[in-house]
Amino acid sequence: MGAALLDIRNLESFYGPIMAIRGVSLSVEAGQIVTVLGANGAGKSTLLKTISGIMDPEKGSVSFDGEEIQGEEPHRIVRRGIVHVPEGREVFPLLTVEENLTLGAYTRRDQAEIERDRQMVFDYFPILAERRHQEAGTLSGGQQQMLAIGRGLMLRPRIMLLDEPSLGLSPLLVQEIFGILKRLNRDEGVTMMLVEQNARIALELAHVGYVMEIGRIVMDGSADRLMESEDIKSFYLGHQEAGQRSEKRWKRKKTWR
Repeated sequence: MGAALLDIRNLESFYGPIMAIRGVSLSVEAGQIVTVLGANGAGKSTLLKTISGIMDPEKGSVSFDGEEIQGEEPHRIVRRGIVHVPEGREVFPLLTVEENLTLGAYTRRDQAEIERDRQMVFDYFPILAERRHQEAGTLSGGQQQMLAIGRGLMLRPRIMLLDEPSLGLSPLLVQEIFGILKRLNRDEGVTMMLVEQNARIALELAHVGYVMEIGRIVMDGSADRLMESEDIKSFYLGHQEAGQRSEKRWKRKKTWR
C-alpha cells in the first residue's frame, strides 16, 4: 500500500438540515480507480461535493497529497488538480464542443500543451472531434457525458471525481464510456474516484470499492472481493439466491484487506 493521494477522515457534511455524510473515512492512492456504491440518497454526491469544495464539511478532514483542503474555495481545489465531473454533465450548451474543452483548460497557459491534450481527448472520443464545432446542447446524452469527461481531462487532473457517469445512458454507451475510463487509467495514469448506482460495471472498472448507506460506509474492500460478496449480489447485482438479509446484518460494517 502506498501513501494516499486523497485521504478522508471522519467526514460529516449536511445537505440542508439533513446530515448526509456520517463519519466517512476512505482513501484513494495515485493510479487507483476507487468506486463508491450506494442507492439514491446514500450521500455519494454530497461526498464528492464536499471533496471538491462545493459544500463545506461540518467535521472531519479531507487531505490531498498530504495537505488538508476541507473548506478551501472550489477554484483553489481545482488548481490543485482535483476535477469534478458532475452528475448531469453540466456542459455549456450554447458553446461548441471545442469551446467547452478550452474552458476546461482555463487554469493553464501553455497553448502547445493545451492543443496536445485537446488532441488526446479527440483520440479517446473521436465523435467529439467530428462535432468539435457543434453546440454542446445539441449533442446526445452520451456525447455530452464524453464531453464532460474530456473537459475534465483538459485540466490535466491528478484525480477525477466522477458523479454517476452511467446515469441515463444506454447499456451500450455505458460500456463504451467505462471502457474509455479504463484506458485513461491504464494508459494515462489518471486516478479516479467515481460514485455509481450501477454496481456491476463500477466494480468491473475499479480496484477498490466502498458501499454507502444513509451517509455511512457499510462495506469496503477490493473490487473483486466486493463483487463476490453475497450481500452485494443480493442488494446490487440482483442475485436473489443470496436470500433475504436483515437490516441489522446489512448495516454491520464488513472490511476486507
